[in-house]
Amino acid sequence: MEKNEKYGSSLRNPASDTEIITMNHNIQKKLRNIILPKSYIELLKIINGLDFNGLVIYGVDEVLLDKEVDENIHGFIETNELWYENDWQKQYIFLGDSDTAWYCYDLKESVYVELDKPSGTLIQSFESFDSMVSDAFETILL
Repeated sequence: MEKNEKYGSSLRNPASDTEIITMNHNIQKKLRNIILPKSYIELLKIINGLDFNGLVIYGVDEVLLDKEVDENIHGFIETNELWYENDWQKQYIFLGDSDTAWYCYDLKESVYVELDKPSGTLIQSFESFDSMVSDAFETILL
C-alpha cells in the first residue's frame, strides 16, 4: 500500500493526450486564442491538476475527460470563464490559485505572475511556469 493510500488521498491520474487535445479545442471555442504553456501541459500529462493544502493547479475539465473521476477537479476552462467575468483579468491565463493568490501567465508581459487575490496586485513575476509552481509549493509547505 502506498503511503498516500493509507490516508485516503492519492495523486490524480495523468491527463491523456486525447483529453489535452480536446481541452485545447474547447479553449479555442470558449475562451479565445490561448496557447497553453508547454510546461503546464507537461504537468497535466503527469497529474491532471492538483488540490493540496490550499494550492490548486487547474486540470482538464471533468466534462472533457474520457472517464469519470471520483475527485472534484477545478477545470481550466470553467475556472478561466469565471475569472474572465472581470475585464481586467482577461490579460491573464489563470493556471491555479490559493487562498491568497492567483497563479497566471500574463499575456501582455509574456511572464508568469503571482497576483494578490482578490485585488489583482502583482506580488511577483517568474521566468517559467516551473519556477512559479515551485514557489507556490514552498509558500504552502513553509
